[in-house]
Amino acid sequence: MSYIDAFVAAVPTANKEKYIRHASEAVVVFKEHGALNVVECWGDDVPEGENTSFPMAVKCQPEETVVFSWIEWPSRAVRDKAMPLIMEDPRLQPDVNPMPFDGKRLIFGGFEPMVLE
Repeated sequence: MSYIDAFVAAVPTANKEKYIRHASEAVVVFKEHGALNVVECWGDDVPEGENTSFPMAVKCQPEETVVFSWIEWPSRAVRDKAMPLIMEDPRLQPDVNPMPFDGKRLIFGGFEPMVLE
């Protein structure tokens, strides 16, 4: 069964094109290491909540946009083997491909799909 890594981040709205370039370069690396699909979504209708919300979770500021992303892997085993290699890949190092957002506010996690259609 497949495995999903999901991410939520607050990206400065002015950095949208930088984010697209950063993500496009990262997709190549993820796919080389076994990722099946990578999806990057720029927030369009992401309301502020009263108790919880995507913006609250990442401490999104007025000049930022919430980004939601996921990576589909064939299995957790493939992801677990690939991730250390991906993190060490020279193409994704901060001096080569810096994250155009505050990585300290990035939320991520791995998920087992339950319902697939």
